[in-house]
Amino acid sequence: MTRKPKTPLLDKVKVPADLRRLPESDLPQLAEELRAELIDAVSVTGGHLGAGLGVVELTVALHHVFDTPDDRLIWDVGHQAYPHKILTGRRDRIRTLRAEGGLSGFTKRAESEYDPFGAAHSSTSISAGLGMAVARDLKGGRNNVIAVIGDGAMSAGMAYEAMNNAGALDARLIVILNDNDMSIAPPAGAMSAYLARLVSGRTYRSLRDTAKQLAKKLPKFLAEKARRSEEFARGFWTGGTLFEELGFYYVGPIDGHNLEHMLPVLKNVRDTIDGPVLIHVVTQKGKGYAPAEAASDKYHGVNRFDVITGAQAKPPANAPAYTRVFADTLIDEAARDEKIVAVTAAMPSGTGLDLFGEIFPSRTFDVGIAEQHAVTFAAGLAAEGFKPFAAIYSTFLQRAYDQIVHDVAIQKLPVRFPIDRAGFVGADGPTHCGAFDTTFLASLPDMVVMAAADEAELRHMVRTAAEYGEGPIAFRYPRGNGVGVDLPERGSVLEIGKGRVLREGGKVALLSFGTRLADCLLAAEELSAAGLSTTVADARFAKPLDEDLVRRLAREHEILVTVEEGAIGGFATQVLHFLAHQGLLESGLKVRPLVLPDIFTDHAKPEKMYAEAGLDSAGIVKTVFAALGLRETQAARA
Repeated sequence: MTRKPKTPLLDKVKVPADLRRLPESDLPQLAEELRAELIDAVSVTGGHLGAGLGVVELTVALHHVFDTPDDRLIWDVGHQAYPHKILTGRRDRIRTLRAEGGLSGFTKRAESEYDPFGAAHSSTSISAGLGMAVARDLKGGRNNVIAVIGDGAMSAGMAYEAMNNAGALDARLIVILNDNDMSIAPPAGAMSAYLARLVSGRTYRSLRDTAKQLAKKLPKFLAEKARRSEEFARGFWTGGTLFEELGFYYVGPIDGHNLEHMLPVLKNVRDTIDGPVLIHVVTQKGKGYAPAEAASDKYHGVNRFDVITGAQAKPPANAPAYTRVFADTLIDEAARDEKIVAVTAAMPSGTGLDLFGEIFPSRTFDVGIAEQHAVTFAAGLAAEGFKPFAAIYSTFLQRAYDQIVHDVAIQKLPVRFPIDRAGFVGADGPTHCGAFDTTFLASLPDMVVMAAADEAELRHMVRTAAEYGEGPIAFRYPRGNGVGVDLPERGSVLEIGKGRVLREGGKVALLSFGTRLADCLLAAEELSAAGLSTTVADARFAKPLDEDLVRRLAREHEILVTVEEGAIGGFATQVLHFLAHQGLLESGLKVRPLVLPDIFTDHAKPEKMYAEAGLDSAGIVKTVFAALGLRETQAARA
């Protein structure tokens, strides 16, 4: 007898209200279909797969138990939000994920009413959730607020600051700790689920509250012992004492892939608990997809891949990636200098420091998602004579600006800042775009700020930073591959504050800061062919500025165009400030700064982003023609 095929359920779920109409017995099948849809979609788009696979059952359970969107569901970081997007009216667009005009790779308020808070940087969910919970209480509302945060995100101090505040306010807030890596306390099957259900239920809480009232009538020393005994007993069976100390009622750990275990606990918490509560759910990254389960990084971020084999599409094998050039160069320098140490904030593979760590494990420090700590930790290392390289993405370095100012710059400590992902990042969108580092670093006294024009320049800058000991020094470089230049066997030590001229001309000067240099050289060819003799220079330094170079370019050319992959207020501002004080803007010089648009640029292919920003060769040529009041057909007669 053949078994009748199951009727598909996912097609019936357009929004979570449809999901809540399903019987609980159908939810495992729905989760199975949701997982298959997620795998198929991400195989087409690429993106963050492993985290989403790990929360499929949790996502189904949350939308089944809670009345979203009236109940606010906040996903920390947003890497795990793809299943949530599929269930909240966006399934028909899920294959546009991270593409131009398509769905964001993270939660986004403008995208859906089911995304009450935008995310991409880690460890913000509890703070945002607490704000929403307090706002609800001020308005006299009764809706639930649920924040889902991973164990990695719990390594950031901001999460504990929020929990401490929530505990002090005794706010009705639900925090789901999605433990998918550290396994703080692994669940012990049915017994663990039973205990979680017991302590989240009304009977246990009633008995506990009664005991607390009785304890108040005891002498103080006995009451304290009773409290400690109760905490120890429950902590022995279920864990969570740390969270209790912060004022949270702890429930768990429970199996995050077992709906029969999760649903009763979520209902109990929804219906019986009035203060802050933390539910500890243990999940497996990559759950349900064998290649992801077998991968060491659990398929955290993937390119397009073959669903059957799991094999990922590889980018064209041409020039090496900037990140790899940085890592290899730092390894070479560290082999010569035992004082060189490396610091990362939970991004060892993203920054290339995993390679450094394989060679120098005792000199590599991953401090977790804690950029503020990473910078001050590096400052402490520098104060004791070591040479720390604190490798942090541009957009993540923003989180540690106060520490850069107070703990590094004011004390003139020689912390080295390799700044990866500087500029556009394509599919990761505005939250990961490295737009502001030059602006906020170059405003600091005694800070040296460099930008690598290509992978050979990056090697020079790593060595320059290693040799520089007079104060903090930073060098920025983009995501992706280099331009294919020959790499020197070892980088040279650059003269601080000195740029270079690559091409001489007489009418137009293009002054590049960073990797737009290649497009400046292409633009110079077009301009020269149009009769506009063009100089191309690589500034190398935004601070200290090469004043002699800038002065010469201003005096010897009719137009000066600065080109950078950064926001307003960065390199061009340094140049204009100098020109103004030198009186060089009064001589008829036409200055045109090319920078990133003054907007938060959405995700798209990098080449499209450069074109729209006017930072490709065509945009540079267009800027020069416009500055000279010429059309292309007139340029040859200029």
